[in-house]
Amino acid sequence: MDYKVLYRKYRPQNFDELVGQEPIKKILKNSIINNKIAHAYIFTGPRGTGKTSTAKIFAKTINCLNPKDGISCGECENCLNFTTSPDIIEMDAASNNGVENIRDIIENIGIAPTNSKYKIYIIDEVHMLSNQAWNAFLKTLEEPPSNVIFILATTDIQKVPITVLSRCQRFDFQRIDRKLIFDNLSTICEKENVKFTEDALNEISYLSDGCMRDALSILDQLSKVADEITLDVIKNNYGTATSEDIDTIYTALLHNDIDLLVEKLQFIKETGIDVKIFINKMLDNFIEKAVNMKKRNISNNAFRHIKKVIDSLNNLLGKININSNGYLLLELELIAFINDESNQISNREISQIISREIISDTDLYPKVENLIKNNGKNSIYNICDKFINIRINNSFAGANKDLKVKILEDWKKFVNQIVSENLNEFIPITHHVIPQVASETNILFVTNSESTKIVGNSKLYDIEIKYNTLYNTNYKMIFITKKEWEDVLKEFSANMKNNKQYEYISDEEYVSSEKNTVSLAEDIFGNEKINIE
Repeated sequence: MDYKVLYRKYRPQNFDELVGQEPIKKILKNSIINNKIAHAYIFTGPRGTGKTSTAKIFAKTINCLNPKDGISCGECENCLNFTTSPDIIEMDAASNNGVENIRDIIENIGIAPTNSKYKIYIIDEVHMLSNQAWNAFLKTLEEPPSNVIFILATTDIQKVPITVLSRCQRFDFQRIDRKLIFDNLSTICEKENVKFTEDALNEISYLSDGCMRDALSILDQLSKVADEITLDVIKNNYGTATSEDIDTIYTALLHNDIDLLVEKLQFIKETGIDVKIFINKMLDNFIEKAVNMKKRNISNNAFRHIKKVIDSLNNLLGKININSNGYLLLELELIAFINDESNQISNREISQIISREIISDTDLYPKVENLIKNNGKNSIYNICDKFINIRINNSFAGANKDLKVKILEDWKKFVNQIVSENLNEFIPITHHVIPQVASETNILFVTNSESTKIVGNSKLYDIEIKYNTLYNTNYKMIFITKKEWEDVLKEFSANMKNNKQYEYISDEEYVSSEKNTVSLAEDIFGNEKINIE
Protein backbone atom coordinates (compact mmCIF):
# COMPACT_ATOMS: atom_id res chain seq x y z
CA MET A 1 0.00 0.00 0.00
CA ASP A 2 1.72 3.15 -1.25
CA TYR A 3 -0.68 5.76 0.17
CA LYS A 4 0.12 7.22 3.57
CA VAL A 5 -2.36 9.27 5.57
CA LEU A 6 -1.23 12.83 6.09
CA TYR A 7 -0.55 12.64 9.82
CA ARG A 8 1.88 9.76 9.20
CA LYS A 9 3.40 11.26 6.07
CA TYR A 10 4.10 14.58 7.81
CA ARG A 11 5.14 13.26 11.23
CA PRO A 12 7.98 15.61 12.34
CA GLN A 13 11.50 14.17 12.07
CA ASN A 14 13.35 16.73 14.20
CA PHE A 15 12.68 19.49 16.71
CA ASP A 16 12.53 22.16 14.00
CA GLU A 17 9.63 20.34 12.31
CA LEU A 18 7.71 19.82 15.55
CA VAL A 19 4.75 22.23 15.75
CA GLY A 20 4.24 23.99 19.08
CA GLN A 21 5.55 22.96 22.54
CA GLU A 22 8.36 25.53 22.39
CA PRO A 23 9.37 25.39 26.11
CA ILE A 24 9.63 21.58 25.99
CA LYS A 25 11.67 21.66 22.79
CA LYS A 26 14.04 24.22 24.30
CA ILE A 27 14.67 22.17 27.46
CA LEU A 28 15.20 18.89 25.60
CA LYS A 29 17.53 20.49 23.04
CA ASN A 30 19.58 22.13 25.78
CA SER A 31 19.77 18.79 27.61
CA ILE A 32 21.36 17.26 24.51
CA ILE A 33 23.67 20.23 23.85
CA ASN A 34 24.92 20.27 27.45
CA ASN A 35 24.97 16.45 27.74
CA LYS A 36 22.67 16.52 30.76
CA ILE A 37 20.30 13.71 29.90
CA ALA A 38 18.11 12.16 32.60
CA HIS A 39 17.40 8.44 32.88
CA ALA A 40 13.57 8.76 32.79
CA TYR A 41 11.06 11.19 31.29
CA ILE A 42 7.27 11.30 31.31
CA PHE A 43 5.37 13.25 28.65
CA THR A 44 1.74 14.04 29.47
CA GLY A 45 -0.99 15.99 27.71
CA PRO A 46 -4.02 15.74 25.39
CA ARG A 47 -3.97 13.43 22.39
CA GLY A 48 -2.33 14.57 19.19
CA THR A 49 -0.16 17.25 20.80
CA GLY A 50 3.18 15.63 19.90
CA LYS A 51 4.09 13.44 22.89
CA THR A 52 5.09 10.31 20.94
CA SER A 53 6.62 12.37 18.11
CA THR A 54 8.71 14.30 20.64
CA ALA A 55 9.81 11.04 22.30
CA LYS A 56 11.00 9.66 18.95
CA ILE A 57 12.72 12.92 17.97
CA PHE A 58 14.45 13.08 21.37
CA ALA A 59 15.55 9.45 21.09
CA LYS A 60 16.80 9.97 17.54
CA THR A 61 18.75 13.09 18.48
CA ILE A 62 20.32 11.49 21.56
CA ASN A 63 21.77 8.69 19.42
CA CYS A 64 22.63 10.88 16.41
CA LEU A 65 26.32 10.75 15.56
CA ASN A 66 26.48 14.38 14.37
CA PRO A 67 23.85 16.48 16.18
CA LYS A 68 24.04 20.24 15.71
CA ASP A 69 22.49 22.66 18.21
CA GLY A 70 20.29 19.88 19.56
CA ILE A 71 19.01 18.88 16.09
CA SER A 72 19.69 15.45 14.58
CA CYS A 73 21.62 15.49 11.33
CA GLY A 74 19.26 13.07 9.55
CA GLU A 75 22.14 11.68 7.50
CA CYS A 76 24.25 9.50 9.80
CA GLU A 77 23.81 5.74 10.08
CA ASN A 78 21.85 5.98 13.33
CA CYS A 79 19.44 8.57 11.92
CA LEU A 80 18.85 6.68 8.68
CA ASN A 81 18.25 3.37 10.51
CA PHE A 82 16.31 4.85 13.44
CA THR A 83 12.99 3.10 12.68
CA THR A 84 14.64 -0.33 12.49
CA SER A 85 17.26 0.13 15.21
CA PRO A 86 17.25 -2.63 17.87
CA ASP A 87 18.29 0.02 20.39
CA ILE A 88 14.94 1.86 20.13
CA ILE A 89 12.22 -0.23 21.76
CA GLU A 90 8.65 1.02 21.45
CA MET A 91 5.88 -0.51 23.53
CA ASP A 92 2.16 0.21 23.63
CA ALA A 93 1.09 -0.22 27.25
CA ALA A 94 -2.56 -0.32 26.20
CA SER A 95 -2.05 -3.83 24.82
CA ASN A 96 1.11 -4.82 26.72
CA ASN A 97 0.20 -3.86 30.25
CA GLY A 98 0.91 -7.00 32.26
CA VAL A 99 3.71 -7.77 34.67
CA GLU A 100 5.22 -10.24 32.16
CA ASN A 101 5.80 -7.38 29.69
CA ILE A 102 7.73 -5.42 32.30
CA ARG A 103 9.73 -8.53 33.21
CA ASP A 104 10.80 -8.83 29.56
CA ILE A 105 12.17 -5.29 29.78
CA ILE A 106 13.99 -6.05 33.04
CA GLU A 107 15.55 -9.22 31.60
CA ASN A 108 16.84 -7.44 28.48
CA ILE A 109 17.84 -4.15 30.03
CA GLY A 110 21.32 -5.37 30.85
CA ILE A 111 22.16 -6.06 27.20
CA ALA A 112 24.31 -3.22 25.88
CA PRO A 113 23.13 -1.11 22.93
CA THR A 114 24.01 -2.61 19.55
CA ASN A 115 24.95 0.43 17.45
CA SER A 116 24.03 3.41 19.62
CA LYS A 117 25.13 5.23 22.72
CA TYR A 118 21.81 4.60 24.49
CA LYS A 119 19.15 1.93 24.53
CA ILE A 120 15.88 3.86 24.69
CA TYR A 121 12.50 2.51 25.73
CA ILE A 122 9.44 4.51 24.57
CA ILE A 123 6.33 3.32 26.40
CA ASP A 124 3.08 4.85 25.10
CA GLU A 125 -0.21 5.04 27.07
CA VAL A 126 1.79 4.13 30.15
CA HIS A 127 -1.16 4.80 32.48
CA MET A 128 -2.66 1.51 31.23
CA LEU A 129 -0.06 -0.61 33.07
CA SER A 130 -1.47 -2.83 35.81
CA ASN A 131 -0.61 -2.35 39.48
CA GLN A 132 1.57 -5.46 39.44
CA ALA A 133 3.42 -4.14 36.38
CA TRP A 134 4.05 -0.80 38.09
CA ASN A 135 5.38 -2.53 41.21
CA ALA A 136 7.73 -4.65 39.11
CA PHE A 137 8.89 -1.59 37.16
CA LEU A 138 9.70 0.78 40.04
CA LYS A 139 13.20 -0.38 40.94
CA THR A 140 14.37 -0.55 37.33
CA LEU A 141 12.88 2.87 36.57
CA GLU A 142 14.70 4.38 39.54
CA GLU A 143 18.14 2.95 38.80
CA PRO A 144 18.46 1.73 35.20
CA PRO A 145 21.89 1.08 33.64
CA SER A 146 23.71 4.25 32.61
CA ASN A 147 23.13 3.52 28.91
CA VAL A 148 19.35 3.10 29.24
CA ILE A 149 16.72 5.84 28.98
CA PHE A 150 12.96 5.51 29.56
CA ILE A 151 10.48 7.86 27.89
CA LEU A 152 6.91 7.36 29.08
CA ALA A 153 3.88 8.99 27.43
CA THR A 154 0.33 9.29 28.75
CA THR A 155 -2.91 11.15 28.18
CA ASP A 156 -4.08 10.46 31.75
CA ILE A 157 -1.41 11.49 34.24
CA GLN A 158 -3.82 11.01 37.16
CA LYS A 159 -3.58 7.24 36.76
CA VAL A 160 0.21 7.17 36.99
CA PRO A 161 1.40 6.34 40.55
CA ILE A 162 3.07 9.20 42.40
CA THR A 163 6.03 6.88 43.07
CA VAL A 164 6.60 6.74 39.29
CA LEU A 165 6.20 10.49 38.78
CA SER A 166 8.82 11.20 41.43
CA ARG A 167 11.34 9.12 39.45
CA CYS A 168 10.80 10.96 36.12
CA GLN A 169 11.30 14.40 34.66
CA ARG A 170 7.77 15.51 33.78
CA PHE A 171 6.83 17.53 30.69
CA ASP A 172 3.25 18.78 30.24
CA PHE A 173 2.22 19.17 26.60
CA GLN A 174 -0.36 21.85 25.81
CA ARG A 175 -3.01 21.96 23.09
CA ILE A 176 -1.44 23.42 19.97
CA ASP A 177 -2.36 27.01 19.14
CA ARG A 178 -4.88 27.30 16.30
CA LYS A 179 -2.66 29.74 14.42
CA LEU A 180 0.18 27.19 14.40
CA ILE A 181 -2.19 24.47 13.21
CA PHE A 182 -3.49 26.77 10.46
CA ASP A 183 0.05 27.58 9.28
CA ASN A 184 1.03 23.91 9.24
CA LEU A 185 -2.13 22.94 7.33
CA SER A 186 -1.46 25.69 4.79
CA THR A 187 2.08 24.41 4.21
CA ILE A 188 0.89 20.82 3.80
CA CYS A 189 -1.90 21.87 1.41
CA GLU A 190 0.64 23.62 -0.79
CA LYS A 191 2.89 20.54 -0.82
CA GLU A 192 -0.06 18.26 -1.61
CA ASN A 193 -1.56 20.67 -4.20
CA VAL A 194 -4.79 20.86 -2.20
CA LYS A 195 -6.84 24.00 -2.88
CA PHE A 196 -8.40 25.64 0.16
CA THR A 197 -9.99 28.79 1.51
CA GLU A 198 -8.60 30.44 4.63
CA ASP A 199 -11.88 30.29 6.51
CA ALA A 200 -12.02 26.52 5.85
CA LEU A 201 -8.55 25.92 7.31
CA ASN A 202 -9.42 28.14 10.26
CA GLU A 203 -12.48 25.99 10.86
CA ILE A 204 -10.42 22.78 10.69
CA SER A 205 -7.99 24.33 13.18
CA TYR A 206 -10.90 24.96 15.51
CA LEU A 207 -12.48 21.53 15.08
CA SER A 208 -9.18 19.84 15.86
CA ASP A 209 -9.31 21.31 19.39
CA GLY A 210 -5.54 21.80 19.59
CA CYS A 211 -4.78 18.31 18.22
CA MET A 212 -2.53 18.31 15.16
CA ARG A 213 -3.26 14.67 14.34
CA ASP A 214 -7.02 15.39 14.29
CA ALA A 215 -6.46 18.45 12.09
CA LEU A 216 -4.49 16.41 9.55
CA SER A 217 -7.07 13.62 9.63
CA ILE A 218 -9.89 16.09 8.89
CA LEU A 219 -7.83 17.68 6.10
CA ASP A 220 -7.04 14.24 4.68
CA GLN A 221 -10.70 13.25 4.72
CA LEU A 222 -11.99 16.46 3.13
CA SER A 223 -9.30 16.52 0.43
CA LYS A 224 -10.92 13.40 -1.01
CA VAL A 225 -14.39 14.98 -1.09
CA ALA A 226 -13.93 18.08 -3.24
CA ASP A 227 -11.41 19.81 -5.51
CA GLU A 228 -11.28 22.72 -3.07
CA ILE A 229 -11.75 22.64 0.69
CA THR A 230 -14.23 25.37 1.58
CA LEU A 231 -16.42 26.15 4.57
CA ASP A 232 -19.40 24.67 2.72
CA VAL A 233 -17.51 21.41 2.16
CA ILE A 234 -16.79 21.23 5.89
CA LYS A 235 -20.40 21.99 6.78
CA ASN A 236 -21.68 19.30 4.41
CA ASN A 237 -19.22 16.59 5.46
CA TYR A 238 -18.13 17.35 9.00
CA GLY A 239 -19.82 18.68 12.12
CA THR A 240 -19.24 22.39 12.56
CA ALA A 241 -20.80 25.66 13.67
CA THR A 242 -20.00 28.98 12.00
CA SER A 243 -19.75 32.46 13.49
CA GLU A 244 -23.10 33.19 11.80
CA ASP A 245 -24.65 30.33 13.79
CA ILE A 246 -23.28 31.80 17.01
CA ASP A 247 -24.50 35.29 16.00
CA THR A 248 -27.98 33.81 15.59
CA ILE A 249 -27.85 32.35 19.11
CA TYR A 250 -26.75 35.71 20.51
CA THR A 251 -29.51 37.42 18.54
CA ALA A 252 -32.07 35.02 20.04
CA LEU A 253 -30.81 35.86 23.54
CA LEU A 254 -31.01 39.60 22.85
CA HIS A 255 -34.58 39.39 21.58
CA ASN A 256 -35.81 36.71 24.01
CA ASP A 257 -36.64 34.52 21.03
CA ILE A 258 -36.84 31.03 22.53
CA ASP A 259 -38.06 29.44 19.28
CA LEU A 260 -35.08 30.73 17.32
CA LEU A 261 -32.69 29.68 20.11
CA VAL A 262 -34.00 26.11 20.36
CA GLU A 263 -34.19 25.73 16.57
CA LYS A 264 -30.57 26.84 16.09
CA LEU A 265 -29.26 24.65 18.93
CA GLN A 266 -31.04 21.64 17.43
CA PHE A 267 -29.54 22.41 14.02
CA ILE A 268 -26.02 22.63 15.48
CA LYS A 269 -26.51 19.42 17.43
CA GLU A 270 -27.48 17.64 14.20
CA THR A 271 -24.26 18.74 12.49
CA GLY A 272 -22.42 16.43 14.88
CA ILE A 273 -20.00 18.96 16.38
CA ASP A 274 -18.76 18.01 19.85
CA VAL A 275 -20.63 20.07 22.44
CA LYS A 276 -17.43 21.08 24.27
CA ILE A 277 -15.83 22.34 21.05
CA PHE A 278 -19.02 24.26 20.29
CA ILE A 279 -19.13 25.85 23.75
CA ASN A 280 -15.48 26.86 23.39
CA LYS A 281 -16.32 28.43 20.01
CA MET A 282 -19.15 30.37 21.64
CA LEU A 283 -16.88 31.50 24.47
CA ASP A 284 -14.22 32.77 22.04
CA ASN A 285 -16.88 34.52 19.96
CA PHE A 286 -18.67 36.10 22.94
CA ILE A 287 -15.42 37.23 24.57
CA GLU A 288 -14.46 38.94 21.30
CA LYS A 289 -17.87 40.62 21.28
CA ALA A 290 -17.40 41.76 24.89
CA VAL A 291 -13.99 43.28 24.09
CA ASN A 292 -15.44 45.09 21.06
CA MET A 293 -18.28 46.44 23.20
CA LYS A 294 -15.75 48.16 25.44
CA LYS A 295 -13.71 49.40 22.48
CA ARG A 296 -16.78 50.82 20.73
CA ASN A 297 -18.30 52.34 23.85
CA ILE A 298 -21.50 50.29 23.94
CA SER A 299 -23.55 50.49 27.14
CA ASN A 300 -22.31 48.78 30.29
CA ASN A 301 -25.67 47.05 30.56
CA ALA A 302 -25.05 45.25 27.25
CA PHE A 303 -21.57 44.31 28.45
CA ARG A 304 -22.92 42.91 31.72
CA HIS A 305 -25.48 40.89 29.76
CA ILE A 306 -22.88 39.14 27.60
CA LYS A 307 -20.48 38.70 30.54
CA LYS A 308 -23.19 36.84 32.43
CA VAL A 309 -23.68 34.54 29.43
CA ILE A 310 -19.90 33.96 29.24
CA ASP A 311 -19.70 33.11 32.94
CA SER A 312 -22.60 30.70 32.58
CA LEU A 313 -21.05 28.89 29.59
CA ASN A 314 -17.65 28.70 31.28
CA ASN A 315 -19.19 27.09 34.38
CA LEU A 316 -21.14 24.66 32.20
CA LEU A 317 -17.95 23.58 30.41
CA GLY A 318 -16.54 22.28 33.68
CA LYS A 319 -19.70 20.30 34.45
CA ILE A 320 -20.00 18.38 31.18
CA ASN A 321 -18.42 14.93 31.22
CA ILE A 322 -18.60 11.82 29.07
CA ASN A 323 -21.86 10.75 30.69
CA SER A 324 -23.59 14.13 30.30
CA ASN A 325 -26.25 15.01 27.77
CA GLY A 326 -24.22 18.06 26.80
CA TYR A 327 -26.65 19.71 24.39
CA LEU A 328 -29.56 19.34 26.79
CA LEU A 329 -27.53 21.03 29.54
CA LEU A 330 -26.47 23.78 27.10
CA GLU A 331 -30.07 24.38 26.03
CA LEU A 332 -31.22 24.65 29.66
CA GLU A 333 -28.35 27.02 30.44
CA LEU A 334 -29.19 29.37 27.55
CA ILE A 335 -32.99 29.39 27.80
CA ALA A 336 -32.55 30.57 31.40
CA PHE A 337 -31.59 33.94 29.88
CA ILE A 338 -34.86 34.24 27.95
CA ASN A 339 -37.11 36.82 29.62
CA ASP A 340 -34.75 37.01 32.59
CA GLU A 341 -35.84 40.31 34.13
CA SER A 342 -32.53 40.72 35.95
CA ASN A 343 -30.57 40.52 32.71
CA GLN A 344 -32.38 42.42 29.94
CA ILE A 345 -31.19 45.12 27.55
CA SER A 346 -33.22 47.73 25.70
CA ASN A 347 -33.96 48.06 21.99
CA ARG A 348 -31.72 51.10 21.94
CA GLU A 349 -28.81 49.04 23.26
CA ILE A 350 -29.56 46.28 20.74
CA SER A 351 -29.45 48.85 17.94
CA GLN A 352 -26.03 49.97 19.23
CA ILE A 353 -24.80 46.38 19.11
CA ILE A 354 -25.97 46.06 15.49
CA SER A 355 -24.94 49.47 14.20
CA ARG A 356 -21.44 49.16 15.68
CA GLU A 357 -21.04 45.75 14.07
CA ILE A 358 -20.81 43.61 17.20
CA ILE A 359 -23.17 41.23 15.42
CA SER A 360 -24.36 41.02 11.86
CA ASP A 361 -27.99 41.97 11.24
CA THR A 362 -28.43 39.30 8.56
CA ASP A 363 -30.26 36.95 10.91
CA LEU A 364 -32.44 39.73 12.29
CA TYR A 365 -33.69 41.52 9.24
CA PRO A 366 -34.21 40.93 5.52
CA LYS A 367 -31.08 41.32 3.41
CA VAL A 368 -30.87 44.30 1.09
CA GLU A 369 -30.48 41.88 -1.82
CA ASN A 370 -33.94 40.49 -1.03
CA LEU A 371 -35.47 43.97 -1.25
CA ILE A 372 -33.93 44.91 -4.59
CA LYS A 373 -36.61 43.07 -6.58
CA ASN A 374 -39.11 45.71 -5.40
CA ASN A 375 -36.93 48.55 -6.65
CA GLY A 376 -38.89 51.50 -7.94
CA LYS A 377 -42.38 50.09 -7.60
CA ASN A 378 -43.50 52.72 -5.10
CA SER A 379 -40.97 55.46 -5.73
CA ILE A 380 -42.37 58.98 -6.10
CA TYR A 381 -39.12 60.05 -7.78
CA ASN A 382 -38.00 59.29 -11.31
CA ILE A 383 -34.59 57.87 -10.41
CA CYS A 384 -32.22 58.50 -13.31
CA ASP A 385 -28.61 59.63 -13.73
CA LYS A 386 -29.62 63.28 -14.18
CA PHE A 387 -31.76 63.23 -11.02
CA ILE A 388 -28.89 61.68 -9.05
CA ASN A 389 -26.43 64.27 -10.38
CA ILE A 390 -28.76 67.13 -9.42
CA ARG A 391 -29.08 65.76 -5.89
CA ILE A 392 -25.29 65.38 -5.64
CA ASN A 393 -24.85 68.97 -6.86
CA ASN A 394 -27.40 70.30 -4.36
CA SER A 395 -25.64 68.48 -1.50
CA PHE A 396 -22.45 70.42 -2.28
CA ALA A 397 -24.30 73.73 -2.75
CA GLY A 398 -23.84 75.45 0.59
CA ALA A 399 -22.33 72.37 2.25
CA ASN A 400 -20.17 72.81 5.32
CA LYS A 401 -18.47 70.69 7.97
CA ASP A 402 -20.67 71.76 10.88
CA LEU A 403 -23.81 70.65 9.06
CA LYS A 404 -22.21 67.27 8.33
CA VAL A 405 -21.29 66.76 11.99
CA LYS A 406 -24.86 67.51 13.04
CA ILE A 407 -26.30 65.18 10.39
CA LEU A 408 -23.97 62.38 11.50
CA GLU A 409 -25.31 62.59 15.06
CA ASP A 410 -28.92 62.91 13.93
CA TRP A 411 -28.55 59.96 11.57
CA LYS A 412 -27.32 57.68 14.39
CA LYS A 413 -30.44 58.56 16.40
CA PHE A 414 -32.57 58.04 13.32
CA VAL A 415 -31.13 54.54 12.80
CA ASN A 416 -31.82 53.68 16.45
CA GLN A 417 -35.40 54.88 16.01
CA ILE A 418 -35.85 52.67 12.94
CA VAL A 419 -34.66 49.65 14.95
CA SER A 420 -36.75 50.42 18.01
CA GLU A 421 -39.88 50.60 15.85
CA ASN A 422 -38.97 47.32 14.12
CA LEU A 423 -39.16 48.89 10.65
CA ASN A 424 -37.38 45.88 9.22
CA GLU A 425 -37.69 46.89 5.58
CA PHE A 426 -35.60 50.01 6.17
CA ILE A 427 -33.02 48.70 8.65
CA PRO A 428 -30.60 47.19 6.08
CA ILE A 429 -30.61 50.42 4.07
CA THR A 430 -30.11 52.84 6.95
CA HIS A 431 -27.43 50.69 8.61
CA HIS A 432 -25.23 50.42 5.54
CA VAL A 433 -24.88 54.08 4.56
CA ILE A 434 -22.87 57.06 5.87
CA PRO A 435 -23.77 60.73 5.37
CA GLN A 436 -20.75 62.33 3.62
CA VAL A 437 -21.98 65.77 2.50
CA ALA A 438 -24.74 67.97 3.92
CA SER A 439 -26.12 71.35 2.90
CA GLU A 440 -29.14 73.27 4.17
CA THR A 441 -31.36 71.35 1.74
CA ASN A 442 -29.69 68.05 0.80
CA ILE A 443 -27.77 65.09 2.23
CA LEU A 444 -25.48 62.81 0.23
CA PHE A 445 -25.08 59.22 1.54
CA VAL A 446 -22.34 56.77 0.56
CA THR A 447 -22.53 52.97 0.70
CA ASN A 448 -20.21 50.09 -0.18
CA SER A 449 -23.07 48.17 -1.77
CA GLU A 450 -24.62 48.74 -5.19
CA SER A 451 -27.80 46.99 -4.04
CA THR A 452 -28.10 49.27 -0.98
CA LYS A 453 -27.81 52.27 -3.27
CA ILE A 454 -30.53 50.96 -5.62
CA VAL A 455 -32.97 50.01 -2.86
CA GLY A 456 -32.21 53.18 -0.88
CA ASN A 457 -32.96 55.42 -3.85
CA SER A 458 -36.10 53.46 -4.67
CA LYS A 459 -37.38 54.18 -1.15
CA LEU A 460 -35.91 57.66 -0.97
CA TYR A 461 -39.15 59.53 -0.39
CA ASP A 462 -40.23 57.15 2.37
CA ILE A 463 -36.95 57.65 4.23
CA GLU A 464 -37.14 61.43 3.76
CA ILE A 465 -40.66 61.50 5.20
CA LYS A 466 -39.58 59.63 8.32
CA TYR A 467 -36.38 61.63 8.84
CA ASN A 468 -37.97 65.04 8.28
CA THR A 469 -40.89 64.18 10.55
CA LEU A 470 -38.48 63.31 13.36
CA TYR A 471 -36.39 66.46 13.06
CA ASN A 472 -38.91 68.95 11.64
CA THR A 473 -36.68 69.51 8.61
CA ASN A 474 -37.16 69.36 4.84
CA TYR A 475 -34.07 67.50 3.65
CA LYS A 476 -33.77 65.79 0.29
CA MET A 477 -31.43 62.80 0.02
CA ILE A 478 -29.51 60.65 -2.44
CA PHE A 479 -27.51 57.41 -2.17
CA ILE A 480 -24.36 56.67 -4.19
CA THR A 481 -21.71 53.94 -4.04
CA LYS A 482 -18.19 54.33 -2.71
CA LYS A 483 -16.79 54.06 -6.23
CA GLU A 484 -19.11 56.86 -7.43
CA TRP A 485 -18.11 58.89 -4.37
CA GLU A 486 -14.44 58.70 -5.43
CA ASP A 487 -15.39 60.11 -8.86
CA VAL A 488 -17.49 62.83 -7.21
CA LEU A 489 -14.52 63.84 -5.05
CA LYS A 490 -12.27 64.10 -8.11
CA GLU A 491 -14.81 66.36 -9.79
CA PHE A 492 -15.16 68.40 -6.60
CA SER A 493 -11.36 68.92 -6.44
CA ALA A 494 -11.27 70.02 -10.07
CA ASN A 495 -14.12 72.47 -9.49
CA MET A 496 -12.35 73.96 -6.47
CA LYS A 497 -9.19 74.47 -8.51
CA ASN A 498 -11.17 76.24 -11.19
CA ASN A 499 -13.16 78.27 -8.62
CA LYS A 500 -16.39 76.76 -9.94
CA GLN A 501 -19.24 77.20 -7.46
CA TYR A 502 -22.10 74.80 -6.87
CA GLU A 503 -25.52 76.40 -7.35
CA TYR A 504 -28.84 74.91 -6.30
CA ILE A 505 -30.81 73.23 -9.14
CA SER A 506 -34.50 72.35 -8.96
CA ASP A 507 -35.38 68.65 -9.34
CA GLU A 508 -39.17 69.14 -9.53
CA GLU A 509 -39.40 67.71 -13.06
CA TYR A 510 -38.32 64.34 -11.64
CA VAL A 511 -41.04 64.19 -9.00
CA SER A 512 -44.01 61.98 -9.92
CA SER A 513 -47.53 63.40 -9.70
CA GLU A 514 -48.74 60.09 -8.26
CA LYS A 515 -49.02 60.13 -4.48
CA ASN A 516 -48.94 56.39 -3.92
CA THR A 517 -45.61 56.59 -2.08
CA VAL A 518 -46.88 59.28 0.26
CA SER A 519 -49.74 57.09 1.37
CA LEU A 520 -47.33 54.15 1.64
CA ALA A 521 -45.01 56.18 3.86
CA GLU A 522 -47.92 57.17 6.08
CA ASP A 523 -48.98 53.53 6.31
CA ILE A 524 -45.49 52.53 7.39
CA PHE A 525 -44.48 55.48 9.57
CA GLY A 526 -47.68 57.27 10.51
CA ASN A 527 -48.09 61.01 10.11
CA GLU A 528 -47.56 62.14 13.69
CA LYS A 529 -44.39 63.90 14.80
CA ILE A 530 -42.00 61.91 17.00
CA ASN A 531 -39.51 63.44 19.37
CA ILE A 532 -36.25 61.66 20.22
CA GLU A 533 -35.20 62.08 23.79
